[in-house]
Amino acid sequence: MNAKEIIAQRVAQEMNDGDLVNLGIGLPTMVANYLPAGVRCFFQSENGIIGMQPLDGPGSALDALTDAGGSPTSVIPGAAAFDSVASFGFIRGGHLDVTVLGGMQVDEDGMLANWMIPGKMVPGMGGAMDLVAGAKRVIVAMTHTAKGAPKILKKCNLPLTAVRRISLIVTEMAVIEPTAEGLVLREISPEVTVDDVKAATEASLIVAPDIGVMKLAA
Repeated sequence: MNAKEIIAQRVAQEMNDGDLVNLGIGLPTMVANYLPAGVRCFFQSENGIIGMQPLDGPGSALDALTDAGGSPTSVIPGAAAFDSVASFGFIRGGHLDVTVLGGMQVDEDGMLANWMIPGKMVPGMGGAMDLVAGAKRVIVAMTHTAKGAPKILKKCNLPLTAVRRISLIVTEMAVIEPTAEGLVLREISPEVTVDDVKAATEASLIVAPDIGVMKLAA
């Protein structure tokens, strides 16, 4: 498995049957492909859908139906479509059980920066600000480093997405829980050691006394 597949598979293990879940653009959309047996989630897109499902091959996308990133998508029987006002009512009203977002940086306080790319023209943070503020759980799914540079920092130097501590960080190397005391290293990949994770992380890590190993399918 490549890094993105590892991350998506581990994030999927955080889902509970019946959860209302928002998947961010890019890597987070892969989570829907790895739900554990017996777990059915209702995937929401902030452009106005509840009931998205992964595409199962060419021709499975519905004409003129896209996710929030503009990519073709499909839906389950009984899916609902609505306007952006209703969609953000779900988000801002605290009705989302989980949102999974990509990240550029997370810091020791559990703050996320995920929308401003230095030197690139971007239209704005989109729905990320509302999702981080409104969802019951915020899971950041991202690679541990970018071109060898740590993405888990002592302090974010990019604009913050919101001023709320996220719930969990999942990378290809580790599962890390931001807490009031700091970043707790909960699990490591079978392919790395605790020292490997620390070396790839600028922020200080608190190693959980019961630290585990990420359980991944072959």
